[in-house]
Amino acid sequence: MVPALRYLVGACGRARGGFAGGFPGACGSASGRPRPLCGGGRSASTSSFDIVIVGGGIVGLASARALILRHPSLSIGVLEKEKDLAVHQTGHNSGVIHSGIYYKPESLKAKLCVQGAALLYEYCQQKGISYKQCGKLIVAVEQEEIPRLQALYERGLQNGVQGLRLIQQEDIKKKEPYCRGLMAIDCPHTGIVDYRQVALSFAQDFQEAGGSVLTNFEVKDIEMAKESPSRSIDGKLFLSFLLNKSGEEIRCQYVVTCAGLYSDRISELSGCTPDPRIVPFRGDYLLLKPEKCYLVKGNIYPVPDSRFPFLGVHFTPRMDGSIWLGPNAVLAFKREGYRPFDFSATDVMDIIINSGLIKLASQNFSYGVTEMYKACFLGATVKYLQKFIPEITVSDILRGPAGVRAQALDRDGNLVEDFVFDAGVGNIGNRVLHVRNAPSPAATSSLAISGMIADEVQQRFEL
Repeated sequence: MVPALRYLVGACGRARGGFAGGFPGACGSASGRPRPLCGGGRSASTSSFDIVIVGGGIVGLASARALILRHPSLSIGVLEKEKDLAVHQTGHNSGVIHSGIYYKPESLKAKLCVQGAALLYEYCQQKGISYKQCGKLIVAVEQEEIPRLQALYERGLQNGVQGLRLIQQEDIKKKEPYCRGLMAIDCPHTGIVDYRQVALSFAQDFQEAGGSVLTNFEVKDIEMAKESPSRSIDGKLFLSFLLNKSGEEIRCQYVVTCAGLYSDRISELSGCTPDPRIVPFRGDYLLLKPEKCYLVKGNIYPVPDSRFPFLGVHFTPRMDGSIWLGPNAVLAFKREGYRPFDFSATDVMDIIINSGLIKLASQNFSYGVTEMYKACFLGATVKYLQKFIPEITVSDILRGPAGVRAQALDRDGNLVEDFVFDAGVGNIGNRVLHVRNAPSPAATSSLAISGMIADEVQQRFEL
C-alpha cells in the first residue's frame, strides 16, 4: 500500500486531507487529461512540456524518472538552477542509507525510509553502483541514555526494521573494538553510498527514457499562459512560467516542485502558502586523519535527543575510505551557506521576520549555544567524540566539508519533522504539487517518495 500524503492547509486552497487518492473538493482534479504538447516526450521541444519538475536533486530526479517510466508518451522536463545536478543537499550529506529506526511509527518518514532503503539497495545492485552495508551501532554511553535506547529499539521494531538487536559491552567491542558503551542497538541493514552518483544515475535513466534536463535555469515566476503554444489544443490549459534571469520561458501543463532549500519560495511563486518556512541549518563535518581511520569500522551514532530532528555527531565511514565525524547543527546565515561566514541579508531577514526561529531559539537557547561553541572549538567536539572512542585526540582530526539542511519550521517555532506535500486550487494551484519538507532520510527514501509522487500526480492530474 502506498502511504497517504500529508498535506498542508494554506492560502492557495482549502484544507487538504491526509489520505491516499488525492484531494477533496476543488482540489480533486485538474481540467481534464493532459495532451502531449508536441507529440510526446521523445519529440517535445525544450520550451514546452506536459510536466515539469523543478529541482535537480535526488528527490526531483527520482520523481522525474518515475513519471517518465510510467508515462513514456508524455514530455517531461527537469529544471535545475545550477550548472550541475545534485550539488546541494544531495551532494553535501553523510551518504548513510538509513534503516528507518528513528522515525515516529506510521509516519511517512518511517514507512518510506524502510521501503526506500530496500529499493535503493536493489537499484544499486541493478546499476552496479558501489555501496557498503556496513551496519550501525547506536551507543548509550551514560546510564540515563539506556531507557531512551530501549524505547528506540522498540520503535524500530514497530517500523519493521529488520535485524535489530540490543547488545551489551562485550558485543560492542566485537563490532567496534575501539568504541566504549554500556549498551547499543545493532542495525545491520544500515549502509553507505555516494548519493550524488545515485542521483546522476536517476538522471541518466530519465534522459534515456526521453526526458529533458535544463540546467542553469532558475525559476523566477509562475503564471498562466496568455496564449497557447503552437500545436496545443487550448491555451487556458497551460502554465507560462519558470522565467530565468535571461527571460527564457518554459510552458507546461503541470508542475512538481522539489526545490529543497527554496521550497517555500517556489510555493509562494505559485500562489500557495509559504508556510512552513525553510530555515537553513549548517552541519560541519570533521575528518579523521587517514592513519587513524582504523579506529572506526562502521557507523557509530549517539542515542538521539527526541526534542530535535538532528541525530547528533556521529562517526561515518565513506565510500572512499575516509571517516567523517559530525555533523553539528548551527543556523546558517545563507540558504546555501556552506562556510561559517557566508551571509545573505535577504535570507537572514526572511528567517527572522517570517519564520518561528525566535521562538525556537528562546525554547532551546542552551542547545543552540552548545552547538555554536562546538562549531568554533575543535576541542569541544573532540571531548564529545571521546565518550565513544577515547583514543581520538585533537591532533587526529581535520576540518572537513559542510552541508546545509532545509528544515521546515512553523510560525510557532516547531520543527516540522515529517515529509510534507502541498498543492492548491485555482488556475495555477490545481496544476502544481509541491514537495515542501523532505529532510533526511529523503535520500534513502527517494525511490519510495518518487513512487508516491507519481501515484499522486497520476491521480490529481488525471494522467
